[in-house]
Amino acid sequence: MTHASDDRGAEMRELFFETTQELLQSLNDDALRLEKTPQDKEVVRSIRRTVHTLKGDAAACGFRELSDLAHMMEDALAVEDISAAVSLAELAFTAADVFAAMLVAYRQQIALPDSTPLKRMVQNLAGRASEIPAAPRPSGREVAWTEYEFRLADTARAEGKTVFHVTAQVDPLCAMPIAARQLLTKALESVAEIFGARPEAGTAAQVKVLDLLVATARTEAEITAKCQIPTVIAGTECWELTTSARQGETPKHLAPEPSALAEREHEAAAPEHGKGGGHSKSPAENVLRVDPERIDNVLNLVGELIIAKSMMQQTVFEFARRYPKDALRARFADAMGFQARVLSDLQRSVMKIRMVPVEQLFRRFPRMIRDAAKKCNKQVQLVLSGQDTDLDKGLLDAIAEPLTHIVRNAVSHGLENPRERELAGKNPTGIIRLDAYHQANQLIVEVSDDGAGIDANRLKTKALKIDLINVEEAERMSPAEALDLIFRPGFSTAEEITEISGRGVGLDVVRSVLHRLKGTVELETQLGHGTKFRLKLPLTLAIIKALLFRIEQRLYAIPLNAVAEIARANESEIHHVNTTEVLQLRNQVLPLARLGQGQRDSADARKGKFFVLVTTLGDRKLGLVVDALEGEEELVIKALDDQTVATDLVSGASILGDGRVVLIMNLPAVMERFARDGTNVGHFAMLSRESGTSATSEVRQ
Repeated sequence: MTHASDDRGAEMRELFFETTQELLQSLNDDALRLEKTPQDKEVVRSIRRTVHTLKGDAAACGFRELSDLAHMMEDALAVEDISAAVSLAELAFTAADVFAAMLVAYRQQIALPDSTPLKRMVQNLAGRASEIPAAPRPSGREVAWTEYEFRLADTARAEGKTVFHVTAQVDPLCAMPIAARQLLTKALESVAEIFGARPEAGTAAQVKVLDLLVATARTEAEITAKCQIPTVIAGTECWELTTSARQGETPKHLAPEPSALAEREHEAAAPEHGKGGGHSKSPAENVLRVDPERIDNVLNLVGELIIAKSMMQQTVFEFARRYPKDALRARFADAMGFQARVLSDLQRSVMKIRMVPVEQLFRRFPRMIRDAAKKCNKQVQLVLSGQDTDLDKGLLDAIAEPLTHIVRNAVSHGLENPRERELAGKNPTGIIRLDAYHQANQLIVEVSDDGAGIDANRLKTKALKIDLINVEEAERMSPAEALDLIFRPGFSTAEEITEISGRGVGLDVVRSVLHRLKGTVELETQLGHGTKFRLKLPLTLAIIKALLFRIEQRLYAIPLNAVAEIARANESEIHHVNTTEVLQLRNQVLPLARLGQGQRDSADARKGKFFVLVTTLGDRKLGLVVDALEGEEELVIKALDDQTVATDLVSGASILGDGRVVLIMNLPAVMERFARDGTNVGHFAMLSRESGTSATSEVRQ
């Protein structure tokens, strides 16, 4: 029984950690609203409701310090006069930070943070309201009774019974604390009907106080007398509970509300109680919380089905080629077409399960921008759009850090201070825009500001100063290449180091994270008018449309949406600019990258034609020289560790229908290597060939 109770407690704590993030976000949102509309009483009440829910949930999980702190804050907020609403907003911000730090401490089982500043703010606020009469409160403790227990209480009242909340203090010297619960409930069962008990069975050995919800026709004095058990119960409190499950207008001070956490757990643990009675389902009852790992497993199985579909298609193709007039050929084709449609629908359905609105990410930025602007002494307005755009949950979590770096940079570097903006004829308040939208099979997230823009010449000067480039490189750099310097590790334009900027860590992290996610980051800027960062991400990392090609008898693939066009060219058409091979394609100079080791020095090689895959990454173009094309294919990406493929130029692998293994090229890394070396990246093929055997066995497992 104890083991089962421990499991249930662990599940409840995990649910608490998950749902409390939503409460803290609501607290931040309300604080931001209160800062703009200081006299809005409804916002103050909303903050108090959030803190009240947090208090009850924390108490249900045994996090007493957090519960007590929230209780103290709730009491301070129980005032009608909110003339000090500006300080209330600051209090709410501080509370959100302290509560978040306490959650981390509870989860990691480390020392709790210092909450003294928050307590001092609460005491100051409570001191202001000391002359206002507080609403009467019962002498008992607040307990999170469930909706079901409240409904039982309602039924008892309808039958003419009285509902009591009984609090019994277990004697500290009691030799059998586990038996205390049994003795108390047995004594009360003779005069009352017990609807609920806190804490529940299985945790009594650590409990010093027992709370019971009972219904009886007896008086309060009789109930209290029954609880007097010498050497077991040291003291008892008993008061009538008048709150109804259906009376939303009942004053909160009459009895504690059931915690949201307890209600959610009740819905999951005892759904049968909701049957009958004709009540419509609440939104919470229609929500099923599922471990993301289970969805990943289903998605992985869908990927295996797609591989099986490719195998079947290959088999049907061989059958049609061998028996072109067989009547079964058309039936096989129909069956394969039907299977492909169903599998495509299944894939989309599973992907939608993993999709969440970008709003979950955007919601954290108003508070962050408000704090950053305050530290930088700037006035900033945030404009959000596209919050309903869906994205894979894994990708959303992964881009949180790079997006945070970009937004912080927009505040600290992008926007001028109010005085500078006024001198430039701008509004003293700068604007930062966050936008998200779908484009083909990609998600686009844009961060733009109306600040001073980025000066390419200033970037080159700073790069020269810190020896990031030499004078020759600076003279040769185009404006676009100069702007690309801000993505170099260790580069920063900040004149001084602050909490916000100047540490040389940030935009290089953005690019590396985006490359790892098979995405790109683009930069647009105009001096005096602002800067825009555009993040492009695949909607999913699991399945892609790819173009297959061969280099020196090995099979590779790149995402189809990265290929702008496919061209044919002769060796005689290739020219050299410094050490780089280029091809003139419709009046444009296209740099070429050879990914193989073979050289085309012979006369026969110079006469032959080869394929060029014109790839795009942001504003950059690169022509990949390949030996042969294999066609298009839908690939299920399998991740490979560093021991399997010892190069960053391969991002994964897949298996084709006929069992062949194809390595998926990391195009951003190829372009990065080409830009850095300025020559071919031929050792890519060699590294892939050496690790080809291990990669094949790894993928097939």
